[in-house]
Amino acid sequence: VLNLIDTPGHVDFAYEVSRSLAACEGSLLVVDASQGVEAQTLANVYQAIDNDHELVPVLNKIDLPAAEPDRVRQQIEDVIGIDASGALEVSAKSGIGIEDVLEAIVHQLPAPEGTLDAPLKAMLVDSWYDPYLGVMILVRVIDGVLKKGMRVAMMGTGGAYQVDRVGVFTPLQKMVDALGPGEIGFFTGSIKEVADTRVGDTITEEKRPTAAPLPGFKPAQPVVFCGLFPVDSSEFEELRDSMGKLRLNDASFEFEMETSAALGFGFRCGFLGMLHLEIITERLEREFGLELITTAPSVIYQVHLSDGSMQEVHNPADMPDPVRVDHIEEPWILATILAPDEYLGAILKLCEDRRGIQQELTYAGSRAMLVYKLPLNEVVFDFYDRLKSVSRGYASFDYQITGYEAGKLVKMSILINDEPVDALSMIVHADRAQMRGREICERLKDLIPRHLFKIPIQAAIGGKVIARETISAMRKDVTAKCYGGDATRKRKLLDKQKAGKKRMRQFGRVEIPQEAFIAALKMGDD
Repeated sequence: VLNLIDTPGHVDFAYEVSRSLAACEGSLLVVDASQGVEAQTLANVYQAIDNDHELVPVLNKIDLPAAEPDRVRQQIEDVIGIDASGALEVSAKSGIGIEDVLEAIVHQLPAPEGTLDAPLKAMLVDSWYDPYLGVMILVRVIDGVLKKGMRVAMMGTGGAYQVDRVGVFTPLQKMVDALGPGEIGFFTGSIKEVADTRVGDTITEEKRPTAAPLPGFKPAQPVVFCGLFPVDSSEFEELRDSMGKLRLNDASFEFEMETSAALGFGFRCGFLGMLHLEIITERLEREFGLELITTAPSVIYQVHLSDGSMQEVHNPADMPDPVRVDHIEEPWILATILAPDEYLGAILKLCEDRRGIQQELTYAGSRAMLVYKLPLNEVVFDFYDRLKSVSRGYASFDYQITGYEAGKLVKMSILINDEPVDALSMIVHADRAQMRGREICERLKDLIPRHLFKIPIQAAIGGKVIARETISAMRKDVTAKCYGGDATRKRKLLDKQKAGKKRMRQFGRVEIPQEAFIAALKMGDD
């Protein structure tokens, strides 16, 4: 039996790639014969090499008119540094060369190793929720045998379960009596929640445990946080239930309740990245029919206080008083961008605008490879969309988090009619605060409808206003009934109207439409 695991290419799901690599002996490096090597390909190849994988290069889509297998072979050798002279040419669509790939897997990749009579040692590769069977666990058996009826223990979480069913995928589920060393299969054991099963955990027999757990790998940590609020506050409980159902199959998605003066009750959610955020919000809207407001995405900041303590903040509303703050550290990433060299100028400008520091610039044929250090805060907004836009969709992007560095960061509040709107507050770099504040104020001026009184929109850092726009009042022509005669009559009516407007501004409430929140936070896509 050959088990093939397809790994996602997007950077948000890099942890899925790492767990798939840990479960296998070798990898097929599939490269599009027309597109060539992309940034994600590069990141995943290096992970495979770190896991001591044998690599078999495969050129896919060779039946396309635009396919250039010789150029791509050369590119694989130049960019990745592995021999691609014997790369297999295939077309998954028409079935050309598929048999050669299967032969190469058998002959070029190493066979699994393991001891049959050793105590059970298996790696938990994945888990998902089945409405009939409960949690199903995908395992890779390293040593020993996993049998039906056995009591197994999770070495990481400490849970113990009775094995109800054991099976393999062919690709349909097929029940078997036992799984031996090197085999990949699944088992069920009346486990209620996916959160009880930690990916990368070691599974062993409760009676005869293995001596040491497997090295495992890092659990998925949320990187991007944002608030999700129902448009209709009566849908709050429905939103809680829907998010609970999504979490059954996605343990990397975290949420906790929060309240906002502007938006009411909602949840603060943690995601692996912007794509993960978009997938979750789209699923909530499409599958559960909910209407949602998403607040500004934020990253985890490490706020070092003057008393020597450190606080992690991912919601700008939780930022401590500036007087108590010594300095703030933000996460930085190392980004790899691959793009045709004609778009290089626009990409360099984009990276410089986002406070990027160039680390490397190399060429492979007509493609440039850029390595930049960037603050994650500047990337989570719309960097990927802007990159695709300036490169006409040809650039590919991949990143890894390198650590935290101190920066000149400040909390910027948005005040509408002198009232702070917590959902629009954000943490920004001091040098870019004025520009960011002006952009948001200008957008809100266009998005908030005019009222009968004047509405000031201000961006402020602490007590200092750094940008302001004013929505002028709608006014009734109170002097229309006057004609000719004494000017004091008109002035009296205008003064009376002015006093009424002043009173209205003092007690009136500004209605902010929902689309204003969403549109105000989408920066720089004009």
